[in-house]
Amino acid sequence: MPRSGGRPGPLSPYRRLFAPSGALAFTLAAFPGRLATSMLGVSTVVMLALVRDSYALAGAVSAVNVTVTAVTGPLLGRLVDRLGQTRVAVPATLVFALGTAAMLLCVRYDAPAWALFLCCAGNAGIPSVGSMTRARWAALHGDDAEARHTANSFEQVVDELCFMLGPALAMVLCTAVFPEAGLLTAAVLLTGGMLLFAGRRGTEPPVRKRTPGMSRGPLQAPGFPALLLVFAATGALFGSLEVATVAAVQTLGGGSAAAGLVLALQAAGSGVAGLAFGALRLSAAPAVRLAAGVAAMTVCTLPLTAAGSLPLLAVLLFVAGMATAPTMVTGMSLVQRLVPDGRLNEGMTTAYTGLLTGIAAGAAAGGQFVERWGAPAAYWAPVAAGTLALPAALAGLPRLRRV
Repeated sequence: MPRSGGRPGPLSPYRRLFAPSGALAFTLAAFPGRLATSMLGVSTVVMLALVRDSYALAGAVSAVNVTVTAVTGPLLGRLVDRLGQTRVAVPATLVFALGTAAMLLCVRYDAPAWALFLCCAGNAGIPSVGSMTRARWAALHGDDAEARHTANSFEQVVDELCFMLGPALAMVLCTAVFPEAGLLTAAVLLTGGMLLFAGRRGTEPPVRKRTPGMSRGPLQAPGFPALLLVFAATGALFGSLEVATVAAVQTLGGGSAAAGLVLALQAAGSGVAGLAFGALRLSAAPAVRLAAGVAAMTVCTLPLTAAGSLPLLAVLLFVAGMATAPTMVTGMSLVQRLVPDGRLNEGMTTAYTGLLTGIAAGAAAGGQFVERWGAPAAYWAPVAAGTLALPAALAGLPRLRRV
């Protein structure tokens, strides 16, 4: 609704975004599943560390879980495109629920370690809720580029909110209730949330008739491989940044609670920037915005290498977080433009796979930096990841600018 004088207010793009019938309903229905997804990794690690007293086993099981999700995610996305969200996501979520139930029983009754790794197969059924919500926005707003930009910004804010709340909730449940409480709650939230989301059939994108253009997968789309490399390098920045931050907080005299708070401030910075970014009308080409965003992330990470106190570190991370949302929003917008609408879920899930792979590699690299040079020098790991992401963004600029 315009302000007096005819000028639109800052919230006008968001009012326009939620104007279609059912938009708010599917967004609220999807939230429990998205929150659950952010709880899974922490819940598994803390549960196994407490029950089996082995961080090595906990890390190995978590790594296998991530690998299974990364490998099967694009395949699940392709099935969603071909058969529809409800027909694929509901049975897939039940596969996840069965795998999680088996994992909880194995932990409770002290099954051998190899059984835990077998239970990781259930992660093949984790649907990409974020990809499906983005696909619904794309279907609701069609060729309205401004509305789709606002939708991608809003989705990034929801992602940041989930990754602020989810790990903290998982930690509290595992330590204050019982070790399996975090994973059990995540399974209930994901299963229940997916059933609620699937029930909102009015906004589900229709399955598109297969055309010759849809035979080309996301990796065959011009510019997509370069974009995927940007996602992977950006994920490495995120993964190494988290490890470096935990080490830096401990070095500067803080505990695990302080580390969680500082990381939450980084996510808050990204959320604030995402809301503001979604309300802007942008004239620059998305490919140019992507390169600028990657450069901003790298530059904003540099001062962290010299942070000498917890308050300064918190402020610098909040500022660094503000460069995250515009970069990720622009990257997802480019994915939607590069791949055919009939393969949208597959394209976005493939991009997420690149991001997850980068996060895992970045976390490992960040740990090596901490071991060798300590903190805050370990922040050179995310700086290096950003330095790799920028050439990838610039290399893909000519093709991406034609999108």
